Amino acid sequence: MKRRVALLLLIVAALVIAFGHIGDRLILWPTTAAEDARGAKRFTVPFESGELEIFRAVSSVKTPDVFVLRFYGNADRAERRIANEAAAWPDRNIEFWGVNYPGYGGSTGPAQLKRIADAALAAYDAVHAVAGDHPIFVFATSLGTTAALHVAAERDVAGVVLQNPPPLRQLIMGQHGWWNLWLLAFPVSRQIPRELDSIQNARRIHVNGVFLLADHDEVVPYKYQQLVSESFAGGKQILIQEGAHHNTPMSPAFAFRAHAATARLFDHHFFNRHLLKPIK
Repeated sequence: MKRRVALLLLIVAALVIAFGHIGDRLILWPTTAAEDARGAKRFTVPFESGELEIFRAVSSVKTPDVFVLRFYGNADRAERRIANEAAAWPDRNIEFWGVNYPGYGGSTGPAQLKRIADAALAAYDAVHAVAGDHPIFVFATSLGTTAALHVAAERDVAGVVLQNPPPLRQLIMGQHGWWNLWLLAFPVSRQIPRELDSIQNARRIHVNGVFLLADHDEVVPYKYQQLVSESFAGGKQILIQEGAHHNTPMSPAFAFRAHAATARLFDHHFFNRHLLKPIK
């Protein structure tokens, strides 16, 4: 009798997991409270039956030569960072567009994994309508790299810069399956939309990229970040911040290297147009 009850409970739990959007609840940590945009300009674009919130910031007062579409991590917001990121490039004419996912900030909810891919494409299309013939680069951190890789696989981008990229399905199954005997990990992994399959998307991308990896990452262990970087079909520069965890701020030395690698990415697009060789 006890075994039957236990089996029934497992079946009920599996059904709740499979149909209860538990993947959204475990992975997405949205916030909606108003925050200081530090001078970045807010605007929205239509998305599904609501709107997608985007913050724009420029690196100089001149007409931009380059546009950057920026995606952030699962608990971050565009208005927290986009102005400072633009200010880091005073010698370049760049316009940054930071995206808040559905359900984050002023973007219409709900926050769901299945909405991220289409939202990312809507943001790109909005940038493209303004950028015209100017190149569009895609920068992203953590969960945002899944959106960035989808955009780069589906749209014309000039290059990508990706920090701590997770292959979500492989990470969930390989890193978290053992402690729940895969009863939780398997159905959650199946809820990851195929559009956010970073390994498959990386194989389809042939532009240049910069990968910023943390070798002591406890959230996305280094070997999983490597699965994405090794799958990337384009030319790449790979920089490894030794001793860094998932949310460790860049050291001044590593930030200098990352900035230089990104500058090379810009310059290769404008002057060389050939694939970059890996840089360790």
